[in-house]
Amino acid sequence: MKMKLLFLSEVKNKQIISFLSKRGKVDWTKEKLSIDNSSHYDWIISYGYQHIISEQILDTSRNPIINLHISYLPFNRGAHPNFWSFKEKTPKGVTIHFLDKGIDTGPILIQKECTFNKKDTLATSYLKLKSEIEKLFYVSFDKIISHDIMATPQTSQGTFHKKSDLPDEIDWNTNINDI
Repeated sequence: MKMKLLFLSEVKNKQIISFLSKRGKVDWTKEKLSIDNSSHYDWIISYGYQHIISEQILDTSRNPIINLHISYLPFNRGAHPNFWSFKEKTPKGVTIHFLDKGIDTGPILIQKECTFNKKDTLATSYLKLKSEIEKLFYVSFDKIISHDIMATPQTSQGTFHKKSDLPDEIDWNTNINDI
C-alpha cells in the first residue's frame, strides 16, 4: 500500500508535491490542520506553513511532523529567519527538524550552513535558502522516513522572532551587507 502524505504549505510547491507523489498519495493544504484528518497520514511535511500545529495533533500523528525551516536552528526560530540572520549576524542556513510543542524547537534531523556573496540582497538570499532547503529535503526524505537519520535535540537557546518584530519598512532588494 502506498504511503499517505500531507504537505502543509502556504504555496502549492509543484516540485515538492511531484517528488512526494513518487512515494505515495499526496494531499496539500494551506488551511489550519484539524485533529480529524491529521491521523490519516503516514507522514506530514510542513514548509512555510503559517499555522501553529496543536499539541494534540502532534501527539496523534502517526509519525513526527517534518518541518523545513530556512534558518540554521536554533537561531532565528519563528518568522522571517532570513532577515534576522543578517540583522543579528547569526549563522545562516537551513534546517529540517521534527515539530514539537514549541516554535521551531523540535529535534534537528539535518542542517546545512549557507554562504552568500557581496551582491546578494534579502530577496536573492531568500531564494537561495529556499533552493537549499528543497535540495536538502530531496536527498534526505527517504533517509528520514526510514529512520536512517536520527533526530538530535536542540540544546542552545538560540533566537526567536514574531511577525510583528519585523520593521515596517523593509526593502527586500536591500543588499545583505547594508542590513
